Amino acid sequence: MTRLTHRRTKIAALAAALLITAGTAGTALASGDEAPRAKEREAAALTGTAKLYRPAGDDITFTFDAHLAAKDTMDPEAAFGTFRFKHIFPDGTSGWAEGKVDCLVTGGKVAVVTGVITGTDQDNKGKRVGISVHDQGKNDRLGYSWIGRDAAEQNLPKCMSSAPFEKVKTGTGDFKVLPWLPEYEQPQQG
Repeated sequence: MTRLTHRRTKIAALAAALLITAGTAGTALASGDEAPRAKEREAAALTGTAKLYRPAGDDITFTFDAHLAAKDTMDPEAAFGTFRFKHIFPDGTSGWAEGKVDCLVTGGKVAVVTGVITGTDQDNKGKRVGISVHDQGKNDRLGYSWIGRDAAEQNLPKCMSSAPFEKVKTGTGDFKVLPWLPEYEQPQQG
């Protein structure tokens, strides 16, 4: 047997062993033995941080880590996570708030999240606020519920906010919206 023939025989034996191993692994996976499971897609999400565009020099940052688990697909009020915003005015004064998410609804690249403020240096602790985001890549937009003359008296319901009317400062936005895909029951045919 020449070296070349011996080498070809080894390669063929190795290939056969690999095929047998792959077949055994495939059978084990098909039968469910110790099969690694793919992570289930969550029902909806809003994540990321961005600064709002303000020509007067205000530094306003919003951060989100909001999620709706797959098991709660039809219950946006089961959403969980946090949000945070901070506003530093040109004169150096500032305000901040952070909260716990209590609703998340997304559609395409738009998200509406509401939550109750759990920490702040203002007088709005315990108040529900709503924030909307339009994920447009580098041109994200954002809106919030505390606009208008009656903002201080608002009693905002869950899952509500304004249109995303604010522009995000160029180069700062990395909001990511995972679209919600509700699962509706099919009508029974009679």
